[in-house]
Amino acid sequence: MVSTHSAARVDAPVAEAAAPILVVDDDPKIVSLVRAYLEREGFRVNQAGDGETAIRAVHDSAPKLVVLDVMLPEVDGFTVLRRIRETSAVPVVMLSARGLVTDRVFGLSEGADDYLAKPFSPAELVVRIKAVLRRTLARPSRRAPGVLRDVVVDFDRFAVTRAGKPVALTATEFRILAALVAAGGRVLSRQALLDAMYGDAPGDAFERTVDVHVGRLREKLGDASSSSRYVMTVRGAGYRACVS
Repeated sequence: MVSTHSAARVDAPVAEAAAPILVVDDDPKIVSLVRAYLEREGFRVNQAGDGETAIRAVHDSAPKLVVLDVMLPEVDGFTVLRRIRETSAVPVVMLSARGLVTDRVFGLSEGADDYLAKPFSPAELVVRIKAVLRRTLARPSRRAPGVLRDVVVDFDRFAVTRAGKPVALTATEFRILAALVAAGGRVLSRQALLDAMYGDAPGDAFERTVDVHVGRLREKLGDASSSSRYVMTVRGAGYRACVS
């Protein structure tokens, strides 16, 4: 179900608008409407009507972002997301009629970069896509890699290694780690990390989201809560990188 009350054209096309977007939904009407809004903003659009086709499309066409419905036939969207995350850090914006907080937390914890509940405004979806792409595709000026014990964060290449081996992080997890490393051991509040994760993007992000993503980040770094080596929880304050 889609809300079309906001038909005004959103921001003028931005530099990332040429990026191919994969729209995954089994409802042809939703796909057609989302395609129309995206193409009007200058995006190229591919589509898939089921999970298996979507997984193959991510592998074959390497989209810059995936719009992924949860309620898909045969293979649901959460399963598709998990399988995508096994091989790719492509940004994913999920769509779902399941708009409960627990559903959003679950989707974000599985590696989604944003989660929009149905009914939704196609114009808002485009704004969110642009925000995610700006965060993902933006290239800062050359910066020396950040080092946290045996973890190296390459800010320019958006790459992380641990003991010389690549660590596959989502774009959101990378932004959290980069912010913590750049802080040099200072405590960052959950709100500060939300700002690093989402910037000025619209939406209903909440502080619990930070805890979910930090948990996934620590898991990927092999960071046990009983003996933190990389990220430490500071009760009542937030998180800091374990620089010493």
